Amino acid sequence: MNPLYARRKRRNVIMNGLSLAATLFGLGWLVLVLGTLLWEGFSGLSLRVFTEMTPPPGSAGGLLNAIVGSLILTVLGVLIGTPIGMLAGTYMAEYGRHDWLTSVVRFINDILLSAPSIVIGLFIYEVMVAPLGHFSGIAGAVALAVIVIPVVVRTTEDMLILVPDQLREAAASIGLPRSLMIMRVAYRAAQAGIITGVLLAIARVSGETAPLLFTALNNQFWSTNLGAPMASLPVVIFQFALSPYKDWQSLAWTGALIITFTVLALSITARALSSSRKSS
Repeated sequence: MNPLYARRKRRNVIMNGLSLAATLFGLGWLVLVLGTLLWEGFSGLSLRVFTEMTPPPGSAGGLLNAIVGSLILTVLGVLIGTPIGMLAGTYMAEYGRHDWLTSVVRFINDILLSAPSIVIGLFIYEVMVAPLGHFSGIAGAVALAVIVIPVVVRTTEDMLILVPDQLREAAASIGLPRSLMIMRVAYRAAQAGIITGVLLAIARVSGETAPLLFTALNNQFWSTNLGAPMASLPVVIFQFALSPYKDWQSLAWTGALIITFTVLALSITARALSSSRKSS
């Protein structure tokens, strides 16, 4: 056998072995984490979790107020952030594709995409919570919206750029104004990709804890008042997991299981929409 070929073959075997070992090491920890989550989460799962409020230590209870609070904050954050992100992405892809402003906005958007969520929470605290003198649900929704915006901007711009220019030219040839061309042609062609981006944004903000600690704080009782502190599932999980009480820790595991399955469902839906767009 050629010595050079033998040496390359040995290197190939070694690298393949190291790659396989690294993969198994990572998968092993993932299986361990998910296995612990499923074991601990399902052990505390019951109808009471979805029908009763967070309890004081030593009492039975559930996570109803935290689940409802998370739904309200997430829905409001998405409703605030999605239109802004879509409009910005539309401008970057349709009106100012080669403008200097688009390059600046894209650069800032990339920074926001990678910015730690705790920094965003601290910023909203300084501009909304501190001047008003109290925590509030609306501040939490705005913090989540700031996280949603860059995700929607990036996906909207990318999906609209992928729309063939021939469709735009065909719409212009029959006299459609540019605004109608975007709404009736470009948006429809990029619909699946834009919805995928929104679902990914929801999956990201549904488990955020740090921004809500600085803005919405928490509330042990039932409250839908956006001008007051509001409960949320990630914050309840954080506080209950750090407590010394076994019943609170059990609820924290169950809440983590609920968030995990929610994010998993959103991710699978986004992947299915993305696959359908590619196949069509």
